[in-house]
Amino acid sequence: MQAADFVGSYIDAWNHSDAKGVADHLTADGVYRDIPRNAQSSQDDLITDLIAYFSAHRQNYELVGEILSSTNSIAFQYRMCASHDQEPASPTYRGAEFMTLHGDAAMTITDYYDIPDASHQPAAALFDSRKNPREKYAKSGLNREQLSEHRQRLEEVMRSQRAFLRPDLTLPKLAQVVECSVNHLSQVINAGFGMSFFDYLNQYRIAHAREMLANQSGVTGSILNIAFTVGFNSNSAFYTAFKKCTGQTPAQYRRANSTKTL
Repeated sequence: MQAADFVGSYIDAWNHSDAKGVADHLTADGVYRDIPRNAQSSQDDLITDLIAYFSAHRQNYELVGEILSSTNSIAFQYRMCASHDQEPASPTYRGAEFMTLHGDAAMTITDYYDIPDASHQPAAALFDSRKNPREKYAKSGLNREQLSEHRQRLEEVMRSQRAFLRPDLTLPKLAQVVECSVNHLSQVINAGFGMSFFDYLNQYRIAHAREMLANQSGVTGSILNIAFTVGFNSNSAFYTAFKKCTGQTPAQYRRANSTKTL
């Protein structure tokens, strides 16, 4: 995978509050290192940390400058700020990440960052969440009946209203439509479907893309147009998600499944 695609997919996972998507950029035995806190996490630890963090924080991550890469390493700088609809008082801060690669995944991801106002510390809160992630859901007040109701409402929003087609859809925005808290919706998706928000969202987008790719009777267009139509913001993110769901690239799937009408 090209360095730009890898970093683009990685940042996209952060921007979609996709804990598993972020961790999937590591090898099975990979390590995420947080230098300011002198801490490190395995894949599973990172997923646990991020699920709790994303349920409480919504941030925007942007690439700053060029991506530096060699055969087995990637380095880049990023900027993080609060989403426009959450935590307006949180500061913008910059960081840098260095990745050592093994094949198409990172053996290590080393994160350096500097928070201007230590009283906010949005990034440090990520790792503090590891203390009691299970207690967090246990104390959420969401019982089985409520979980089932939210799940039914969520499925209605996704299937009937096709909310997944919105390219700007985030967990907080989806929670507003479902009419529940962000924490409860995160629990519904994680516990009710056994997947992250990003994977849940992408399963709908990829299913719709597969229908479009298999139909060559008029509404198909280029693969890039299909990617944008089903809600993706970049071609690289679409290709990564499509191959993860189907084991094929969109072009391979189209060749194998297209039906032409005379």
